[in-house]
This record gives sequence, structure tokens and C-alpha cells, in this order.
Amino acid sequence: AKDVMAAMLAGEAVALEVETGDASWLTESDLPFGAEGNKTVRVTDRVVSDDGAMVLHPPVLTVGVGCERDCAVDELVDLVRSTLAGAGLAEAAVACVTSIDLKADELAVIAVSEALGVPLAFFNASRLEAETPRLANPSDIVFAEVGCHGVSEASALAAAGDDGELIVAKAKSKRATCAIARAPLGIDPAAQGRPHGHLTLVGLGPGDAALRTPQASRAIAGASDVVGYDYYLDLAGPLMRGKARHDFPLGEETERCRAALELAGQGKKVALLCSGDPGIYAMASLVFELLDLEDTPAWRGVGIDVVPGVSALQIASARAGAPFGHDFCAISLSDLLTPREVVLQRVKAAAEGDFAIAFYNPVSRRRRDLLEMARLTLLEHRPGDTPVLIGRLLGREGEAMTHVTLDNLAVDDVDMMSVVLVGSSTTRRINHLGKPAVYTPRGYARKRET
Repeated sequence: AKDVMAAMLAGEAVALEVETGDASWLTESDLPFGAEGNKTVRVTDRVVSDDGAMVLHPPVLTVGVGCERDCAVDELVDLVRSTLAGAGLAEAAVACVTSIDLKADELAVIAVSEALGVPLAFFNASRLEAETPRLANPSDIVFAEVGCHGVSEASALAAAGDDGELIVAKAKSKRATCAIARAPLGIDPAAQGRPHGHLTLVGLGPGDAALRTPQASRAIAGASDVVGYDYYLDLAGPLMRGKARHDFPLGEETERCRAALELAGQGKKVALLCSGDPGIYAMASLVFELLDLEDTPAWRGVGIDVVPGVSALQIASARAGAPFGHDFCAISLSDLLTPREVVLQRVKAAAEGDFAIAFYNPVSRRRRDLLEMARLTLLEHRPGDTPVLIGRLLGREGEAMTHVTLDNLAVDDVDMMSVVLVGSSTTRRINHLGKPAVYTPRGYARKRET
């Protein structure tokens, strides 16, 4: 291939052999192709031995698969690879892996897609039944099971289109089938059937783009649809351009999670935005709870990723110094979903365990008493001069950090946009360069003494 590229760069004539696929991007270019060339560029879907040619594999093949429920991953992957190899076909020429939509949650089918590095496309039974006249091996047994006379052959042909042809009829293993079709000019995987849906729960962090992880930005950029509280969608800024936007008001957490799952179940790439980290008092838990409690068929095959974000307790700790240098915990003081007696029981346990604590949802417009009750409980177990930090609008316009003590922590100094950090009995506040810094020692001084 290097010799061929060098010849083209030198302006030498190079032969072009097109066996399959759309090569117009080559034939209509200014490259010096000519029949008299000593070097060759070959466009083919076949495995070619190293004869010095530059080999290009166009995406013209579609691999249709079927299997019994819970088929072993290795069985189906091995069947597909051995079928391709046996036919002399290149894996790099495969455009997509296809099957019936009933198999959208089949791990073996998903594994074939991952092994070949190509997308999945699913078709319903009625669409596959329309391919019956072109099947090499129609089956009444398959029709009785799933409503069409073939899965692997039919789905391969459906993706290859009306001009496509079945080039490898159904091959079988003990519990799986595989067939291969070819489209003469190529296959656009995005235009085939229903894609394999994916939901990514994205942690935006506190809001400042500088504190958003690159992985979070990539997840939003790669999504077709973005779901979330409207304020969070606004925080994503330019990343929202060109996205289908699904706004929800504050308080409709279940609705937004269900909407995200529904969209992903339709084959879309969905990003569900959360402030902070998705797994800390955010939507990740609710998404998995819905999957656990609601047996919705369309959700079963949805791929799910959780992209971490900088949480409020992390940025508050960083702004303060190192208040969580030793053991700590987080407690939400909201009693909307957790009975207040349970909330107070957890505060008492944290106080008795001498944990540094991050209090989320410290107050609301109506709930003003639990923070004061927590303060009084803590005072039974740690001194009144214990450092306390109130972080407000962290990582956003209007950010403020207020240093107080447990004695003078006042509910009126806290609002819904705040997180409250309370040190343990060993937490210290020092002044450094004219600014306060709070830290909780890990115990290194004691170790040095011994």
C-alpha cells in the first residue's frame, strides 16, 4: 500500500480495479488512474492476499443473525466470523449487523456488533416477512415462533435493499444462524431498520464548562436527543446545537427518566443530563429503578452508560481546602422521598461516627427545620467551633463560599442552591495568605510521632 501511495503522489499512473461498491469518489477524483499502471488500487469486499495492491473494503455487506434466547456469546460471534472467513469475505466490508427486533436485548447479537465494530439494525417481523420471496431457506417453524419465515437471511436482505443479493445463505450452529447479503453500491447503517438505542447519563458537574469532563462533553456531542431539566440543558450551551431537545420542569424526575428510556428504546442515542454526578442524588438511580420495576420490552435492549461529573461536595471541598481528608459521608436533608425520622437517624449515626458531612438539600422554601435539628444533634457529639462551610451556586455565576462554625450556623444563611459541609471533631481551620482553609487530618502526624 505504501508503494501505491508513493506512486500516486509522484503522479504515476495507477490501475483501479473495482469489484464492488461505489468507487465514484475515486473515479471522479484527480488521482492518476490508468489501465497501464504498474501499481493497483483494488476495491473489494473479499479478503485479498498481500500482492502489493492497495486494498479498500467498501461497506457493502450486511450480516444477518438469529439465535435462541440466551445463546452463548462465543457461539454466535464464532459462527459469524467463520462464515465470513469461509466465504472469503473481509470483516472490514461489513456495514452492519441485523436481526429481528425481538433480539434487541440479546447479548450474543450485541456482542457480534461489538466484535465487528459496526452498528446494529433491527427489523420487525412484518418487514422481514416481506423478504420471504427472496429467502433461500424459508421456515414455517420460524414463522410460527416469531411471525416471519426467516430472521438471518431476511434481515440481511432487508438492510441490503431491493438491489441487494443473498451471497451466503443461512449457516447454522447449535443455537444460532447467520447469513450475508451484499448491496452493490454500499449500505448506510443509519438508514437501516431501528438502530440499537443507547442512553448515557451525563454528569454536567456544577455548571461551569471548565469543570465538565471531556467524556461528558463527548457524550452530549454524540447524542441525537438530549433530555433534562430545562436549566441543565441551558448549561450545556453550544453542545446542544443540532440536538433534539426534550425539556422538563423541576420535579418531573420520573417523567424525564422514562422519556429518556422511551427515546432510547426507539433506537436513538440519548443523553440524560444531570447536575453534579448522575449517581449522587441524581437520575442514574431512578433510571435503573425503572428498569428494575417496569418490564418494558423496548427498554430491554437499551445500552446504558453513566458518565461521572464533579459533584457539589467535591467542588465545595476543593474550594474550602480539604475538609474530607478523612472519613466522610453525604446526607440529603430532603424529606420528600425519605421519611424525616430516617433522615434524622442517619444524621445521628454520622454524628456518633464522627464523620465529616456534606448536607445536600439542606433547606427548601417550606422545609426549614431539619438543618437546625441536624445542627443540634451534631453539637451533642462535636464542639461548637467545628468548621462549617456553606457553598452556594458553586461553579456558576454568583458562587459564594461562607465560613462559619457549628455554633453559629443559621438556617437563614442557607438556601436551595446551597450545600453545607460540616467538619468532624478533628477538622481544623487555618489562615493561609490571608484566606481561610479547612482540612481534616488523615493521621500522618500521629504516624510520624510513632
